[in-house]
Parts: sequence; C-alpha cells; structure tokens
Amino acid sequence: MIDPAEILHRTFGFVDFRGVQRQVVDRVLEGRHTLAVMPTGAGKSLCYQLPALAMEGTCLVVSPLIALMHDQLRAAEAVGIRAATLTSADDNRDETIQRFRAGALDLLYVAPERASGEGFRNLLRQTPLSLFAIDEAHCVSEWGHDFRPDYRLLRPLLDSFPEVPRLALTATADAHTRADILEQLGIPADGLIVAGFDRPNIRYAITPRENTTRQIIDLIAEQPGPGIVYAQTRNGVETLAEKLAATGRTVLAYHAGLDPAVRRRNQAAFVASEDAVVVATIAFGMGIDKPDVRFVAHAGLPKSIEAYYQETGRAGRDGDPAVAHLFWGADDFARARQRIAEVEPARHAGERARLNALGALVETAGCRRRILLKHFGEDPPETCGNCDNCLSPPGAVDATVVAQKFLSAVFRTGQMFGTGYVESILLGQSSERSLMNGHESLSVFGIVEGDEAALIKPVARALLLRDALRANAHGGLEFGPGARPILKEGARVELVLPPKRERRRKGRGTGAGANPAGDPLFEALRAKRRELAQAASVPPYVVFHDAVLRAMASERPRSLDALARIPGVGARKLEAYGAAFLEVIGSLELAGGED
Repeated sequence: MIDPAEILHRTFGFVDFRGVQRQVVDRVLEGRHTLAVMPTGAGKSLCYQLPALAMEGTCLVVSPLIALMHDQLRAAEAVGIRAATLTSADDNRDETIQRFRAGALDLLYVAPERASGEGFRNLLRQTPLSLFAIDEAHCVSEWGHDFRPDYRLLRPLLDSFPEVPRLALTATADAHTRADILEQLGIPADGLIVAGFDRPNIRYAITPRENTTRQIIDLIAEQPGPGIVYAQTRNGVETLAEKLAATGRTVLAYHAGLDPAVRRRNQAAFVASEDAVVVATIAFGMGIDKPDVRFVAHAGLPKSIEAYYQETGRAGRDGDPAVAHLFWGADDFARARQRIAEVEPARHAGERARLNALGALVETAGCRRRILLKHFGEDPPETCGNCDNCLSPPGAVDATVVAQKFLSAVFRTGQMFGTGYVESILLGQSSERSLMNGHESLSVFGIVEGDEAALIKPVARALLLRDALRANAHGGLEFGPGARPILKEGARVELVLPPKRERRRKGRGTGAGANPAGDPLFEALRAKRRELAQAASVPPYVVFHDAVLRAMASERPRSLDALARIPGVGARKLEAYGAAFLEVIGSLELAGGED
C-alpha cells in the first residue's frame, strides 16, 4: 500500500491533512466501516479518493444526483484519478463497464437506484472492490431533511461484500439522523467521526423582508463573485431573476418547471462562471460542487434548520469568506403552519419543533452561529464574531403593551381584517372603510401614538411568528394559541431591533472578492485560468482555486519545483498547467519589473 501522505502531496498538492481527514482515511485503510460527519468544504471527497488510490480495486461511490457526479468526475480526473460515471445520461456506458472489468478505474460513480439492483451487484462481482463510499448519507434516514427511499435499498448490496469497507459521508445530520444512518448502513457506533458543523468563513445574516428585490439587489452589489438566491416558488424564481437581471449582472433561473435542456444549460453556465447569480428553488444546489460561491441568499424561510444549514453551506466551500443572508416574513411562518396542518398527525410535533427552531434563529438578539451549532449538539461560545448580531449587536425593546393593543384591535374588529387595516385603526386613521364598519368608535381607535407607532409592523410580525395570530383563508387575522398568554397570562413580547444598515460600496461586503488587494498579477493568472478552462471544457475552479492563484501571485515561483510547493498544486496539474502559469508570472515581471 502506498503511503497516504505521499499520495496527499503528489496527487492533491497538500502537505498536511485537514481536520479529521487523516482519522477517516486511516480507518478506511484499516478496512473499518465509518460514518464521517464533516462540514461542507472540509474535504469529504478526499476521504474516499485518497484510499481509492492507495488500495487495490475500484471504489464505488454512491451519489444522489447525476450533475453532482459529473462535477466530482471532472475534479477527480483533473488530479489524475481514473474515474467514470455510470448513469442514464452517459453515452459511454459500454466503455465504462469494460474499464471497470479490466480494473482500470479507481472510482466509479453511480446513483442509488442503479447500485441497489441485482444486475449491478453481479457486475460488481467481476472485479475487486476497494471501498463503498456513500455520499450525502443523510438521504438514507427518514429523520433527515432530504430522505431518498432508494438509499434504504443499499444495505443488501453492502452486506453482499462484507470484506469491503464502507464509508458514509454527510455534512448535515443531527444526533437522531446520525444514529439512523449507522443502523441503516450497518456501521458500528464506534465508527462515527464527527468533525463539527462550524463554517467559520460564512457570515450569517438574517433580516425581516421589507422590499425583497431591493434588499437582494443591495446584497448582490456588495458581492462580486458567484451567488445563489433561493426563492420559494417557480413563479417567484422567474420574477426575481428578471428583476435582478436589470442590474446588469448575469442572472440565470433554475427550477423544475423549466425545459430540461434549459436547466442543464443554466446550471452549466453558472458552474463555469466567476460572477453569475442563479435564482432557484431548492431543487438547485445539491447537484453542484462549485467551491467559489460567494453568497447564498434566501428570499423566504427554508424548511428547517437542517435545510438552511445545507443550503447556506453551498457558499464558501473553498474556505474563502462568504455570506449567507436570509430574508424572512411572518407570512412564511403562517404558510408553514398551514403545511403542518396538512400532514399526518403523527408528524405534527416534529414539524412544529422544526418551525420553532427556525423561529428562535430569526428572532434571536444573540449569536446566530451559536443557535445553529447548538441545534446539532455542539457547545459553541456565546459569540462568533462573524454573524450580523455579533458584528452589530441589535437593540431590544419590551413591546408587550403594543402587542396587547394589537391583539385587542384584532379582537374588537371581529378577527377578519388584515395587518394594514388593524394598523390604521390603532393609529386612528379615518377611512371610508373604518366609518362604514363603525370602528372609529372602538376603544382601540387611535390608542397607539408616538414611539409606539414604529413598533406596530414588527409587533404584527412577531405575533404571527409566535402563533399568537394566524392569517385566515381570506387574509384576515385571527387569534392563534399564543394570543391568550400575552393577553391574559403576562407573557412578554420582546422585539429585536437591528441597527440601521449602511449601504456598502460594491464588492466591499465581506472582503470576499477574489482579488481584494487588486493585484494585477492575480488578474493575469485568473485570465490564464479562464483560457485553460475553456480549452479543457471544465469550470475555472477545476484548474485551480482562487486561493492557489493568490499564493502564486504572492510567492511568484520561478520554477516548476517552486510552483509544486504551493498547496493545491499536485503532480498532474503541475504537468498540465505549470508552464503556462510560470510564463504569466515571468512575463508580468519583465513588463513591470520586480517589487
């Protein structure tokens, strides 16, 4: 067996393992079954790619989406790994099977639907296997947020090859889900390795919706790199994409209702781009392996904290600074409660717990990251220094009296009018409607004034979030179970008041730009990377990540040996691209002189 450290340096261009990578790799090389829970960007794929090079036989990788497999295939081939996919979208299936039977593959990627079939199992018996790698392993658990029934059918395949180690990998699994994965895939409890869930390079921010389009336009103006904007409906995707495109930025739409060819084209364009924005439903994202996404924005509430963590985790996979910004409204919570009412009663308690966890995340005046990490069973510090509340601590105000006034106005007007009308009654704003309804004679008419007036809208949002108010089928407000504690039992309503947000100049949001120092050598290297990527028909990041180019610009290597010492430059990439990048470095220095 080849020394893992030698493979790490020669193939991947790194001197040291990161985090728990060495621990996972050692277990696999010892032939032991393992579940590795590692945050996105922590190098999960290396944990099976490296053993596949060190061990005899082929590593079978089970992955849920064809697009994801093809992304991983490109990355593997770029560092010299012999890899192939066997999917319905491939036109070289006979060639792939021949390569597999001949032992000419280090990695073979397949979907769970194929892997669980008896015919495929017979194919696997025709050549030695080194490892089973089950990617996105949370899909096997009904407790997970992204359950895939076909993952449940993998156990017979795994048990048919008891001598082959199995490695399950996921970035998103709470304690309950982790236990279920271990059981479903036949991995012993001592095979669990949890690296932690923290993504310190992501800055979390959460803001109430006011003008969603304007808020997202401002965010995009601050973030020059690629980004993902999640909208909740197909129509919302189309509308928002059209409005954002008016800014001049390249904006692409993605949802399940688009023609498949358009979806594939838009996804490919986004993956290849260094600055495009894709507006999408949650159908988008799991199928890409793009490391340089600089921001993820949610134009509405995600389904759960697990879903939020996974979706925001698509930002900053290269380790550079990134932003995750959620824009929410009280109507998100109202719709979520309606959905809960429509599922079978046995799931109500769990769904309500998930929604309450999201409510705590958006309402907190404390550290967002702390709430996220505590949800996954960790004990983080009180502050992280890289979320909106830690960077600009919000104020808080006791709005209990205003909340009681609002609830009283809802009750006295018959629990049949919307927020705007109730607000006008509280402020004493006369209208034809209020005169016709006789509401100007109510005791609540005009009882809110002065500083309290500014609290009405956030109070209404808080009451809807806490289920003290619900929207009925006609858009009117009616009492929910949270109303009585506020009106009768002395429950307090505290509002978090975020500090006023100053609009930043374009590209200065996080220091996350690829070239914050404006180094002309970096830009020249980036241009060469684009040229090489286009010639090879791969995304630019497959050639080199931005961090590698920044290191080249900083260290200015003058030989292949010096270039090989830069992290991320393995032997295959050195041979394929080294001379081209050295030429750029040399020509720029000749043109401008040395520093």
